[in-house]
Order: sequence, then C-alpha cells, then structure tokens
Amino acid sequence: MNLLRPLSLLGATLTMGLITGVFALYAHTIMPGLKATDDRTFVAAFQSIDRAIINPWFMLTGFVGALAFTCVAAFAHFNRPPFAWVLAALGLYLLAVVVTVAINVPLNDAIKAAGDVDHIRDLAKVRADFHETRWAAFNLVRTLTSMGAFGCLAWALVLYGRTTA
Repeated sequence: MNLLRPLSLLGATLTMGLITGVFALYAHTIMPGLKATDDRTFVAAFQSIDRAIINPWFMLTGFVGALAFTCVAAFAHFNRPPFAWVLAALGLYLLAVVVTVAINVPLNDAIKAAGDVDHIRDLAKVRADFHETRWAAFNLVRTLTSMGAFGCLAWALVLYGRTTA
C-alpha cells in the first residue's frame, strides 16, 4: 500500500494532465482551425481525426487511464490528507466523462456515419447536423472540468509530499 499511494497519485496526475491537454488542444487549436475550413474539409478532417484518436495509446494514457488512476488514488488515500482533493478530482473528471459519452461521442459517431466525403451529397447538411458550436461548447466543459481535476490532483501531490516529509 505504501508504494500504491505515490504511484497512483502520480499516475492520476500525469494522465489527467494528458487528457486535459487533449481537450484543450481541441478547444484552442483543432476546432478553431476546422471552423475556418469549407464543409468538405471540415467533415473529412473531423472524421479522420476522430478515427485516429480512438487508439490504445489515447485510451490507456488519457481518457480511461485518468479515470482508472484517479479511482485507485482515491482508494489508496482514503482517510488521508489528499483524499478530499483526489475525490474532488474524480468528481470533476467524471463530469467530463459523462459529457464525452453523452454529447461529444454521439456527435462524433454521427459525422462518421455520414460516410466517405466523396459519396456525401450534402456536406453542408452533414456539417450542420454535427452541431459544431454545441460540440465545441461541451468540449470547453470537458476542458475546464479536467483542468480543475488536474489542479486538484496537483494539490493532492503537495499534501502527500507534506505528510511524508
């Protein structure tokens, strides 16, 4: 258990930082860049990016990894000074996961289901049905909640360090 505490907390903090970076990159770079493109480019690029991001590296080191490590860290730090901060991080990140599963993923799946851009008759409709503004707004929610979770985990590391010093 002694080794589980620092490793789970460090793993949670690192993976939360990685997933926060992914969400933030979409917020300040990918979506603004795609917004400035024509419908064909938007649909093709978004489909390609979404297919590429679903991979074991992303899932293990980011999306699922952050959740798993934070759960383990909460268990390992139960009734210890960092626990409240780890629990707050877990709550904030769970909100990001719920938003992802309930809003962003269905929109991603819908744009991919439209098929190959060379065979789509009305690209403007596919783009409009994607609800770009809604996707971006809820991605901002994911960015802010995961950033808050990252901050909570960073503070939990500080508290852990103080209790072991």
